[in-house]
Amino acid sequence: MLQPRKSGMFEDLAFWLGYITNGKHLTWYASFQFTIYAALLGGALAVVFGLTGATLKNSRFFVLRLVGSTYSSIVRGVPDVLFFLFFPLAFEQGVEWLVSTQVCSPEAIAAQTAPWPPCREANWFLGTTEYLLLASVSLGLVYGAFATNVIHGAMRAVPAGQLEAARAYGMSTTQVLWRVHIRQMWVYALPGLSNVWMLIVKATSLLSLLQIADIVLWADRLGAPNFLPTVGLVHDDWRWRYYLVLFVFYILVTWLSERAFEYLMRRTGRGILSEVRT
Repeated sequence: MLQPRKSGMFEDLAFWLGYITNGKHLTWYASFQFTIYAALLGGALAVVFGLTGATLKNSRFFVLRLVGSTYSSIVRGVPDVLFFLFFPLAFEQGVEWLVSTQVCSPEAIAAQTAPWPPCREANWFLGTTEYLLLASVSLGLVYGAFATNVIHGAMRAVPAGQLEAARAYGMSTTQVLWRVHIRQMWVYALPGLSNVWMLIVKATSLLSLLQIADIVLWADRLGAPNFLPTVGLVHDDWRWRYYLVLFVFYILVTWLSERAFEYLMRRTGRGILSEVRT
């Protein structure tokens, strides 16, 4: 009586091992890289846009201050999902329109039955890589506006005496900005930027809106009721189980991010008074 049970147990184990390592599941595991790439690139671009926006807001020229303030105010006021959908589509159609002005003849435009693009030659076929780059730029633009306010506040928090001392040593405006102002600014900015980073990580769950087969899309597909002709119903609605895996993944990313920012805050605080770090 024991031997059949053992045989059945091993058969079930072999089946489920084969099931979770089939092509669809391997594709799901590989799609985690899209989330990581989008978060890292989007975070890097958010810092770049944030530094640019904060520098503009701190400029002595009114026009530059207006540009920086307009960027941070307008982009922060637009819902993330709306901007996430608008920017890639607008960029794609903008490129197609620009190409159409060069390659589309009047005859080709007249022969085109679809409303867009203007002609077949101007059609820009985007793959996963292109959509991933556009998604990362969208994340950078949206959360760069939040980073602008964080960095702007951090730059204003640097003691004025530090900047005056740097100028007294004969440093130029550029040297004061990069060697003293921005160097000490990070101590104040990193706690706020850590929150911006976590918002970016959570926003990566929107990648499927741009036709990217990301972890959320695959979790929904794999968790749906699955029927195989050879074995019948493999499982019913298991989407909550796959979403639980994503829940654990994002919690792990959060924990690793907190450890990384703690290290960065210790690193940037070296050589600066402990009162500033606290």
